[in-house]
Amino acid sequence: PHRTELYEDPPSTCWPIVYSPDYNITFVGLEKLHPFDAGKWGKVINFLKEEKLVADDLIVQAREATDEDLLVVHTRRYLNKLKWSFVVATITEIPPVAFLPNFLVQRKVLKPLRTQTGGTIMAGKLAVDRGWAINVGGGFHHCSSDKGGGFCAYADITLAIKFLFERVPGVSKATIIDLDAHQGNGHERDFMDDHRVYIMDAYNRYIYPGDGDAKRAIKRKVELEWGTEDTEYLQKVHTHVEGALNELKPDIIVYNAGTDILDGDPLGGLAISPQGIVKRDEVVFKAARSRRIPILMVTSGGYQRRTARIIADSILNLHNLGLIDKELAASGAGNPRVEQMIRDSAKGLNKLS
Repeated sequence: PHRTELYEDPPSTCWPIVYSPDYNITFVGLEKLHPFDAGKWGKVINFLKEEKLVADDLIVQAREATDEDLLVVHTRRYLNKLKWSFVVATITEIPPVAFLPNFLVQRKVLKPLRTQTGGTIMAGKLAVDRGWAINVGGGFHHCSSDKGGGFCAYADITLAIKFLFERVPGVSKATIIDLDAHQGNGHERDFMDDHRVYIMDAYNRYIYPGDGDAKRAIKRKVELEWGTEDTEYLQKVHTHVEGALNELKPDIIVYNAGTDILDGDPLGGLAISPQGIVKRDEVVFKAARSRRIPILMVTSGGYQRRTARIIADSILNLHNLGLIDKELAASGAGNPRVEQMIRDSAKGLNKLS
């Protein structure tokens, strides 16, 4: 495979939490034209810093995915299309972008998305090495190898999985648990006939993208009604996450943790409380941890101002429950490579004593 900086090991002192200030889209008021809170990723990190969970030098700095990285999944034809501002305007659903010179679109819109994509790829390797990883951005689940849409210009979930399959020995099966309010038609199209990837998707059946073709790739389809509330939702998530992982034990879980299921979200149409979202993430991490399966979480959709606080609260809750922490991370949480290293070093210590 090609050389990539995305797989270089960060310092072991870092949490496997990936972020860069470059994630945020700040741009002459343009970000206000989309319901998306385009600075949400930075706000999540700020809340985590306020709570003293992380500091700048303790998080892994995301790097931008290069063309060569992106070509692991994307067609050259698709990447060339992004050189047309009107194409990017259509994908990001921000019409005025069509009238901007493309160099600005590259720098102000696509570079943040490429950096988040690099972050997801990096977090994939970190999850395998350390048992878990969170990319504070990413989760562009409407983009496939040759088609973007729904604010998703790069297929970061597909990329993270293909990178692991190609570069990390022992990773040959993956499960995607997609709990964003929308159907994840991008990764579904990419993995349509790939038996190495098991997809569970729970979504509002009546909203975008309604991609009937892509639904054929879903092994566990949980179609939700308008206004679904906590009790029913959490029961379904619990049942189907357990079912999915009992059916197939993967080498990695990619968890698309969209917060657009939140009550009042202008696009999601569901009615889950902030506490319900925190509980949902806990259910998924507990299922992964109890089976010792590495988990990569990406944050995906979520279109309200209060979303960032909820994501931060969820990460703090996972930490308080011991489902994520640095020591556990360093010991690899069921990662055979790390456990072997620990056994070897223990042998070494016995010899010394």
